[in-house]
Amino acid sequence: MPNLPAPPRAHAALSARSASPEPVAEHFAAQVVPRPKPGSPRGLSYVGSLTPELFVPTAARPVRAKLRWLAADTQVMPHSHPWAQVAISTTGVIRLTVHHGTYIVPPSRALWIPPGVEHAVTMVEDADLRTLYFHQPRGQCGPGALGSSPSRQRSDKDTAAWRQCRVLEVSDLLRSLVREMPTAPDGGPPPTPAELLREQHLSALVRDELARAAAVKLGVDLPQDKRLRHLCEAVLADPTRHDTLADWAQDTGASPRTVARLFRSELGSTFTQWRQQVILAKAVSLAAGRMPMGQIAAELGYSPSAFSAMVRKSVGQPPGRFLGQQQPGPGIA
Repeated sequence: MPNLPAPPRAHAALSARSASPEPVAEHFAAQVVPRPKPGSPRGLSYVGSLTPELFVPTAARPVRAKLRWLAADTQVMPHSHPWAQVAISTTGVIRLTVHHGTYIVPPSRALWIPPGVEHAVTMVEDADLRTLYFHQPRGQCGPGALGSSPSRQRSDKDTAAWRQCRVLEVSDLLRSLVREMPTAPDGGPPPTPAELLREQHLSALVRDELARAAAVKLGVDLPQDKRLRHLCEAVLADPTRHDTLADWAQDTGASPRTVARLFRSELGSTFTQWRQQVILAKAVSLAAGRMPMGQIAAELGYSPSAFSAMVRKSVGQPPGRFLGQQQPGPGIA
């Protein structure tokens, strides 16, 4: 996991609410955040959620798409929406943080965010951040909430699963559909009947693909206890810095026994189990940069065989599939 701090809670007031829509031309100009000048210090640059009121999904237009090109180390400030959202990048890795956890989302994955969940998005790499907003009728939740077809309704039968953040596998078809979704905001020339019809067809396919997408355990839970939160953020920044809980606990002001108890009570796992999820998230981030599998294993302190065994045991998939790489490296199946 890259050395990125958690989103500053003091800025949580910067939400999706805006005073008034800005002109359409200015809206698109504001969507591009330039790369820092060479030699400048690497720190987070903060931007607001930028005019979500120009992309409000409705029953007539149930899926709206928004595109932003953002440089690495840019963070979209904490905000929330009354509608559901899917965050996806087709060219770079993003990190999304909610109150209870953090998620790494490479181009091979997407993140479903239910209505009302406050979230901040950080660019791990230069990325085209594509956001899909989903209209959710009262009492319903999920990409198929509006679906009239029995197949989509069956896919979303367990709506409880969609009331929490979910990392989903992205098929080639879904990635192509997302790229084809129109991203023009409201406030300009209205779409023609032909454009609306095309958007409706694309929206139906997007919702169907999302409803069928397999969920992936790729989130890292975060605690409420300040001491444990400090330790967890240090592990997120550099998961291989220490080997033992005793070493990690030195800077918390608590004993290793207390820290171990906090992990069990707040996160429902041992430190080793939780750190393993961080390792997996870090591996996904490295793999998105096309790092060879053997090098990823070495970077994370594993031999090739041990890394392969850990991934298979944790997620039930070979490393090549879990990390979105077609061909595993030497020594790793």
